[in-house]
Amino acid sequence: MPPKPTCHLIRPESSYEGKQGLSYFTGIATETVGSNGICMHLLTMPAGARAKAHLHESHETAIYVLSGEVHTWYGDRLEQHIIVKAGDLFYIPADVPHLPANLSDSPSSAVIARTDPNEQESVALLPELDALVA
Repeated sequence: MPPKPTCHLIRPESSYEGKQGLSYFTGIATETVGSNGICMHLLTMPAGARAKAHLHESHETAIYVLSGEVHTWYGDRLEQHIIVKAGDLFYIPADVPHLPANLSDSPSSAVIARTDPNEQESVALLPELDALVA
């Protein structure tokens, strides 16, 4: 008989490098707490940081920006652009290519939740799109 699920406390004290090229604070995921429907973590993008173009296969993403602002290009050819600022909530549907960048001179922090409980499993890099954003 499998163990009964229980609650877990995570203190985001360690970090890891994501496929996207950014450093994430360890959060809630299959790997840390055994979740099977969600992951959630913290991301602080340093000034000038830029992720690699990517999408999350079959998984939605919800972002709450705690501080700063991030430019995000999205769409099949990254043709759409939005600036997400502190206090904003931003939704990215499954399978939508996107590329976030912190173009400011201050860090930006956000809470990120995704319907993929495995933090990096659904990340698909799209190197052919990287050059579309200067």
